[in-house]
Amino acid sequence: MSKCGNPGPDSVQMQDDFEPDQDSALQHAMTRKQYTANVPFEAAGQRLDQVATEMFPEFSRAKLQNALKSGLLTINGVNAKPKSRVNGGESLALTVIPEPQGEWQPENIPLEIVFEDEDILVLNKPAGLVVHPAVGNYTGTLLNGLLHYQPSLAHVPRAGIVHRLDKDTSGLMVVAKNTQAQNSLITQLQDRSVTREYEAIALGVLSSGGSVAAPIGRHPTQRVKMAVVPGGRPAVTHYRPVEAFNGLTHLRLKLETGRTHQIRVHMAHIGFPLLGDPVYGRNIPTKLMRELPDSKAFTNFPRQALHAIQLGLMHPKLGEEHTWQIPLAQDMTELLKKLHSTSDDC
Repeated sequence: MSKCGNPGPDSVQMQDDFEPDQDSALQHAMTRKQYTANVPFEAAGQRLDQVATEMFPEFSRAKLQNALKSGLLTINGVNAKPKSRVNGGESLALTVIPEPQGEWQPENIPLEIVFEDEDILVLNKPAGLVVHPAVGNYTGTLLNGLLHYQPSLAHVPRAGIVHRLDKDTSGLMVVAKNTQAQNSLITQLQDRSVTREYEAIALGVLSSGGSVAAPIGRHPTQRVKMAVVPGGRPAVTHYRPVEAFNGLTHLRLKLETGRTHQIRVHMAHIGFPLLGDPVYGRNIPTKLMRELPDSKAFTNFPRQALHAIQLGLMHPKLGEEHTWQIPLAQDMTELLKKLHSTSDDC
């Protein structure tokens, strides 16, 4: 399978693991979200707002300062000023109040529609596009673009969105155009009858496919991350290698469950993080780095190399099975071309 010799000793044989870590059925009602974190002792003496920014990296420092001033961010259960100094060991509690749907505004954001009828639309989400408004991203999201493209979606909860892809994951998503279709799609997602397949480029050489069955929950100390943890929600991901190169493997993955960051967490858990993953692929072993082709195109790939390439479901009204497949994202296609070129030189 490898273009430059057989897989080395780091190759492993595992069971396939496929699940939409980033695809989850969404609740209809927006509720307050609670975040907690413990201040590390090595942070003693630092400003509270600085420490909070490190503990809750998904929120800007300005927003956390405002949360401190308004009492939505507390330390050991009491209010404190942003410039307060921490001792280490304190407990931070952040309350986030989502923006009400009535304030979401339509925006003219280009959408690549793959399929559309009176009940559903299927689109190819580009990398870099946030799906749903949240703290730090109230505008410029897929939801804002959907409200511009189809104004009637303002009358459907969450503008018809029933599942998500991470901001920097590209590929297929389905959107409901009415509440009946939305209820059907949510039920299918909960029943795990929706099929979702992805392609990815992972660090390391995988010689065979396999499955990862490992529970996923919030990371115990780094709250922005998910992790394989005891007592987490069941998660199963299936994977198989499409092609192996020196230090990298092109994978096809299929999900059984839909946990946050599932594919990214599972692949990192088994020692094969996705190329470019800024959260789960940051601490790459030196041995893996030495195996990568000597090119910034590989070492500096700007996002996690993950693309939702195939989607299958039962049409909410017609009761017929539909499957859509799209080409691999352009940036990943170009990367594979470079990998082939590098391999041909071996």
